[in-house]
Amino acid sequence: MAASQKTVLYVSHDRELLAATATRVLTLEAGGVWVHGGGFRDYHEAREARLERLDELHRRWSEEHQRLKDLVRTLQQQAKISASMAGKYRATQTRLTRFEEAGPPPERPVEQNVRMRLRGDRTALRAVRCERLELRGLTKPFDLEVFFGERVAVLGANGTGKSHLLRLLAAGGSDQELHDPDRHGEPVSHEGTARLGGRVRPGWFAQTQQRPDLIGRTLVEILGRGDGDRDGRERGAAVSALRRYELQTQADQTFDSLSGGQQARFQILLLELQGSTLLLLDEPTDNLDLHSAEALEAALERFEGTVLAVTHDRWFARTFDRFVVLDDDGKVREHDGPYWGPGVPA
Repeated sequence: MAASQKTVLYVSHDRELLAATATRVLTLEAGGVWVHGGGFRDYHEAREARLERLDELHRRWSEEHQRLKDLVRTLQQQAKISASMAGKYRATQTRLTRFEEAGPPPERPVEQNVRMRLRGDRTALRAVRCERLELRGLTKPFDLEVFFGERVAVLGANGTGKSHLLRLLAAGGSDQELHDPDRHGEPVSHEGTARLGGRVRPGWFAQTQQRPDLIGRTLVEILGRGDGDRDGRERGAAVSALRRYELQTQADQTFDSLSGGQQARFQILLLELQGSTLLLLDEPTDNLDLHSAEALEAALERFEGTVLAVTHDRWFARTFDRFVVLDDDGKVREHDGPYWGPGVPA
């Protein structure tokens, strides 16, 4: 795309793609369009500077508006006493009318304010232990240990078993019966063992089309009913929680009627409310807008627990400290940084 001589207009939440290719950024906000003439890497700084300028312009407009109104009132009183002031009074009135008709500067856009509170808790030192684990038809046997507090990115091409690994751990590991088939789907066919440590409570963020247990249910119904991991909430408390994720206006909508980004934010809210200490995130940023993705990254940084995340998001992947790659040949390897395949830059 960057090498093309053509003009390309595209919509994307992929920050790596935007940083590598965009030479101008159009933002739809406050009923209008703002065009940043630079690339994405300095977009946030430019937008903050713009918002500060808008605040200053509004302050100056308000001061001038008040000054003209005060002047009109003063001249009105003076015109009652002195006929010579009548002309100045009418001229200032006209000036005020034109000033008000021109209107204030563009409105400051309402900032998105998603507040995620992924708390977690202390667990056993060894959060996950896999021994000679083989996902049938997908991987060769491999060993893996994940310790409390680590952030592990699970990388690899589609179809290599990344989601299967997370789903196995979400069900409690190989020693557990599948306790929620509606949520987790069919058991993961495997050999070897995958075990969770003491006090580890897994919370699974599924690719949104994989949550049949939420289909047809409204958000307040889901939060009100609760489940085995999460207490139910009265409507007021449910709407309050939804408000922090900017989902309060969707409270009475069904999960399947939400946009992909809204479904993603709601799933993260469920992880928060069920008190997970091991987050198993399957491509969580795919449908998130830029602000929500940054809110998730900030929440994960504060999270007291362990995180395994499947991702193809290079920007997001760089926030992790371990990188496990499931290769096309079935081998499971660790790399010292994000790895996207032979010859593909990190």
